[in-house]
Amino acid sequence: MRVLVVGSGGREHALCWSLAASPLLTKLWCAPGNPGTAELAENVPIAALDIAALVAFAREQAVDLVVPGPEAPLVAGLADALETAGIRCCGPSAAAAQLEGSKSFAKEICDAAGIPTALWERFEDADAAREFVRRRGAPIVVKADGLAAGKGVVVAATLPEAEAAIAAFMQQRQLGDAGAAVVIEECLAGPEVSVFALCDGAEAILLGTAQDHKRAGEGDTGPNTGGMGAVTPPPGIAPELGQAVLERVIRPTLAEMARRGTPFRGVLYAGLIVTEDGPKLLEFNVRLGDPEAQALLPRLFSDLLPALLAACDGELSAFDLRWRDQACVAVVLAARGYPEAPARGGAIRGLEAAARVPGALIFHAATNRLDGELIADGGRVLTVCGLGPNPGAARQVAYAAVDRIEWPDGFCRRDIGARA
Repeated sequence: MRVLVVGSGGREHALCWSLAASPLLTKLWCAPGNPGTAELAENVPIAALDIAALVAFAREQAVDLVVPGPEAPLVAGLADALETAGIRCCGPSAAAAQLEGSKSFAKEICDAAGIPTALWERFEDADAAREFVRRRGAPIVVKADGLAAGKGVVVAATLPEAEAAIAAFMQQRQLGDAGAAVVIEECLAGPEVSVFALCDGAEAILLGTAQDHKRAGEGDTGPNTGGMGAVTPPPGIAPELGQAVLERVIRPTLAEMARRGTPFRGVLYAGLIVTEDGPKLLEFNVRLGDPEAQALLPRLFSDLLPALLAACDGELSAFDLRWRDQACVAVVLAARGYPEAPARGGAIRGLEAAARVPGALIFHAATNRLDGELIADGGRVLTVCGLGPNPGAARQVAYAAVDRIEWPDGFCRRDIGARA
């Protein structure tokens, strides 16, 4: 198999790491990749959103399978363009990717399929949105309707916070067109958990559960980010939850999408909150999470490549996956100033020493090489993972590896997986 992974972050490094172990693999590329993926695959200087160039490359190189990491190229139609070219893509069509591309579309699917979710309203007028939050009161959640790279959700504890989010999204257009419309929903209480499933349009198999840590600061303080760390399996969450969500959320979603003529293939990620009334859906993502992928994939015992092919070919009903009986904790090292204005260019040393910690894995995200030295080149720069017999032991491994990395401009949360 000749495989092309699309993207340049920690998730894509983890995908390359997992795929590179497959005995079915003959050639692996990553576009555009990073210094970490370069150790496992041939990096190709094509941007993840350059769909025409990606399709042309896949045709020229006789690529058998394309594995998109991020959501933006899927929403922009990468899977559709590859299908037209006769190339398998383990990801949804542009129409099916609206489950992540539009918060209101995802809510409509929930309502049509009977999936429990927070009460919600969609607004295209800022004054009407403000009037609604004044009527409903706080706490309340304001979401940009479109793609916002993890920065389009404000959990407002007060009315002024909610009104400021509406102004930022709808009037100041801090997120561009993504915030032209907003979804405002009730604020649910309870632990958050993410459930991942691999889907073939009609059937789904569980990829696992994880708990992301979204806030930049310890104790879940500070601004929302793309994710500062993850733990799997999530402590305090019943192991049966994953299968329950598969039955009550994932499969009804697949049935509704198929009924609409837009079957969903690829990874579907259900972000949930476990309320007193049971799990309720917060959002869908149409790909593996980041950093959840870095925590989930090291636990996979089975070969990932045939599973992705089965999803493309509609053969998951006869497929199963095996998982290592281990926990994994993933700690994100981010650049000082993230998420607002991350510092770039700082030298990073000590990765070799960190990787020697038993059970540790290091995935690159926003890194680059300059004059032979590894430097930070973005916000979330590295993901340091620890494997162990339980989440507490895995957490110790991850932070032991973090402590061997020398990067004065970096920071991390010290409480990832602390509930363990």
